[in-house]
Amino acid sequence: MNTELLYQPAFAVCRATLDRGEKIRVEGGAMIAMSDVSVETQATGGLLKSLKRSVLGGETFFQNTYTAESNESYIMLGPALPGDIMVMDLRNEDLIVQAGSFMASAIDIDVNTDWGGARTFFGGEGLFMLRCSGTGKLIVSSYGAIHKVDLAAGQEFVVDTGHIVAFDAGMTYDVRKFGNWKSTIAGGEGFVVNYTGPGTLYLQTRSQQSFLQWLLPNIPSDRSN
Repeated sequence: MNTELLYQPAFAVCRATLDRGEKIRVEGGAMIAMSDVSVETQATGGLLKSLKRSVLGGETFFQNTYTAESNESYIMLGPALPGDIMVMDLRNEDLIVQAGSFMASAIDIDVNTDWGGARTFFGGEGLFMLRCSGTGKLIVSSYGAIHKVDLAAGQEFVVDTGHIVAFDAGMTYDVRKFGNWKSTIAGGEGFVVNYTGPGTLYLQTRSQQSFLQWLLPNIPSDRSN
């Protein structure tokens, strides 16, 4: 699979070119256009695994598997929100990805919600995380730009949960409230994650939760009734 990122950083699109017979797994709704590609929609990994991914991971129950019909086949992918796209080449690696950021992957990448750390994030702000493991390309998206942070051994770094895109699975982390309860409520930060290196974090420069908190009070209400 060869990938090309277009229209970065605000309205990024990924064009994935496939060899004949090559497959790519794509989250529902991410396909913009395709050429010489067949598609199969199924509950990836079986009924139970798909239910976990949907209920616990916040992803769609069904995923689409696209298969190239020639050596010139391609598919164009885009996220729901304006922002950037990053293509990662996993080499027998594990990466924890915020569910809303997962967009597509090579067929050999396992996308799983069945890991103990998911409960830690769920207990914070209802943030759903996926564990992506294996070898191949993983395509993730962000709301806003993607900022990479490399942490040395023992180095700590605090991130608002709404800005997480992905991080190395082997990193140590702790989900906690922002300061005391007064700071959590009045400060507008909610829960944060305290990471300890070594490892790499990928952050998004905008937060869906913050946008909704601004948007919803500004939507005109129907006062005619």
